[in-house]
Amino acid sequence: MINKNVQRFRIINTTEGYSYLALLLIAMPLKYFFGTPEAVKIVGMLHGVLFVSLLILMVPAYLEAKWKFQYNILFFIASLIPFGTFYTSKKIKAYE
Repeated sequence: MINKNVQRFRIINTTEGYSYLALLLIAMPLKYFFGTPEAVKIVGMLHGVLFVSLLILMVPAYLEAKWKFQYNILFFIASLIPFGTFYTSKKIKAYE
């Protein structure tokens, strides 16, 4: 049985990870080395929307999968660390 909320959470988790890397590795160098602050505005806004979506989708996924509450803390902390969401994606996939 596929848990739809968990699947959505995993997808947004991975997408948010890519947006974080794009912000750090593409947009910020464009701003500070090439004087293009628009890149950070655009990618930063996208990343912010995805981050808030990640937090919102975490609740129904947690309720549906019935994983330990400590995993919510892990998923949140991992979303703050570059490449962290890719590590947690495997844990989330186990609950699908």
